[in-house]
Amino acid sequence: MYHNPVLLHRSIEGLRIKPSGIYVDATFGGGGHARAILDQLDSGHLYGFDQDTDTVRNTIEDDCFTLITQNFRFLKNFLKLHGITSVDGILADLGVSSHQFDMAERGFSTRLDGRLDMRMDQGAPVSAFDIVNSYAIEELNHIIREYGELKNSYRVAKAIISAREEQQIETTNDLINAVQKCFVPNKLNKSLAMLFQALRIVVNDEIDALKDFLKQATDLLTPKGRLVVISYHSLEDRLVKNLIKTGNFEGKLEKDFYGNPEVIYTAINRKVIVPDEEEIKTNSRARSARLRIAEKIS
Repeated sequence: MYHNPVLLHRSIEGLRIKPSGIYVDATFGGGGHARAILDQLDSGHLYGFDQDTDTVRNTIEDDCFTLITQNFRFLKNFLKLHGITSVDGILADLGVSSHQFDMAERGFSTRLDGRLDMRMDQGAPVSAFDIVNSYAIEELNHIIREYGELKNSYRVAKAIISAREEQQIETTNDLINAVQKCFVPNKLNKSLAMLFQALRIVVNDEIDALKDFLKQATDLLTPKGRLVVISYHSLEDRLVKNLIKTGNFEGKLEKDFYGNPEVIYTAINRKVIVPDEEEIKTNSRARSARLRIAEKIS
């Protein structure tokens, strides 16, 4: 399977789909969420976004569906090209698809040896190979600490520099061999996953892209429109949570002249929704998933 959709029922339920509504699946991938949305549409329409051109093979032959092979940070522009300036609901399942993880040559997985790539858009100019082999130690340290949240980031950066002085770090295994001495054995897999996460975030400019997407999603949603976001690490989830709670990414509640909170959304789920044990058992990728649902205030 290209991708087993996470929290499928809860996320589709969260959209509160109207059969005649206009919806966006901002991370089309294998089309699992998209198909579930289409099942509930009649005269409505669904627009799918995905920057990975591999997803074209999963496109859905349906008059109610349009696939746009672009980064979701360009949501407004490409919807406008299709005559769409407002939508009733937007869903985003962030992170890497099972398909991308399972293709060694894409370089996303710590389990499979392949060229250090990690580009979701395969036409993007900078890959993980470029970062690992050319960035200065200060830049590497910042990336690993900020986006991988590894406390020994400087030691890891230093190990990368030392290894590449001997020869280029070309593959995922080359990178693992260079840094594994920096981690205690019983935390090796988790630490490597955090390092790979850090590189992937920078390669794909994921944090700024997510901010761009969330701003545009807010502009596009009609009053009472729903925003449904599944995230997989704290950096993403914090941005989504803060926007829903305070109307900004910093999480600082601003008030207007009359002392009223300047919020944009009402949280539908007061507590973050997580997968149950049964879903985690059948889909290990779901383990770190966090679902938040919000309704735009009219």
